[in-house]
Amino acid sequence: MNGIKGASVVIVGGGVTGLSAGWWLAQGGVDVLVLEKGLIGWEASGRNGGGCSHHHSPLFAEEQRLWPMMDDLLGYPTEFRPQRIRLAANEQQMALYGRALRNAERQGFRSEVLDARQAKELVPLAGDTIVGGYHYRFGGHANPHRTLQGYAWAMQDHGGRVLQHTTVTGFRSEGGRVIAVETDRGEVGCDSLVLAAGPQTGRLSALLGQEVPVQSARCEMIVTEPLPLMPLGGVDGCGLYGRQTLRGNLAYGGGPHEWLALGEEGTPPKPTTPLMLPIGRRLAELLPKAAHARIIRSWAGVIENTPDGRPVIDRLDAQANVVVATLSSVGFGLSPASGRAIRDLVVDGACGFADLSSFRLARFAALEPDWRERQGWAAAATQPLAAPAGSGTKP
Repeated sequence: MNGIKGASVVIVGGGVTGLSAGWWLAQGGVDVLVLEKGLIGWEASGRNGGGCSHHHSPLFAEEQRLWPMMDDLLGYPTEFRPQRIRLAANEQQMALYGRALRNAERQGFRSEVLDARQAKELVPLAGDTIVGGYHYRFGGHANPHRTLQGYAWAMQDHGGRVLQHTTVTGFRSEGGRVIAVETDRGEVGCDSLVLAAGPQTGRLSALLGQEVPVQSARCEMIVTEPLPLMPLGGVDGCGLYGRQTLRGNLAYGGGPHEWLALGEEGTPPKPTTPLMLPIGRRLAELLPKAAHARIIRSWAGVIENTPDGRPVIDRLDAQANVVVATLSSVGFGLSPASGRAIRDLVVDGACGFADLSSFRLARFAALEPDWRERQGWAAAATQPLAAPAGSGTKP
């Protein structure tokens, strides 16, 4: 016998999605245990731009309802700040970024179109190359590190448990249901399982008979020295995403991915693509009055992407008591709502506040075996992919 006590619900993955789900379950009185192979938030969940503005998601309305309440709900600070600005350097970008305005407007959220003068007043670090932008009076940004820790502490306050440095090696099933999770520290019994293991989700779900197709990539962020605070800290554009921290640092990422080979997720090699300098150059183009700021650190988080870029939150057909969740690189901002949706699937059998039909795993039933190569997501390439459309620069 091992010394690890099982739980009614075992969650594999100590990222923001797994911890949010654990918090929602624990505060509802469910006995929950989160297993994490390393440290919580060590991959993308603690290493992202902190954006909370996913107008394209069926979870958007709930995301927007919850974020302003999260400090009070968790009892810990997230440093959430509402609203965002998106700057455009040309008319092509103005047209592209206007999609968010129209999509959010259809859902009851308003925005304002900014001319060049108004954009520079709201973003003092912007330069004369800006032709305009948008003031989205929705969304916002938060501190990923504080938020992630807040989920973990709040879950533990309600009786949930987190076990770090515990690697899942397999599962034991009986009668079409998982009854135990096998780890390098022994077996952990469960009544239900949530698989929210980020880049490991594909490999682990395959062990359960129904693979979630994901491809892992490294995404880099840079942080500058502190600068004077702008009126609004959430500023996007030039293919970049990020925020100004409360100390004044600019934390930004975006653009090319460095795709990782299958099996590399656990201990990926050192980066082979020089991402930091192109991000710094594009940040100087977005905010030229910050061009003098020194880059004081950078980091790379490992994310996972599904073939169509949309999340998966669904029950496995192969195992009746297993919920799988991958947010396809947008997990942080959606985490208040995705955690609640996972709680609903586990406890109630269906999400009670949003239509998750577009998140079903069945949409990949006819996926080609070589889908990674078809999309140019193979790890064999030594050069990064092109910057996102509309960025106005090359990586």
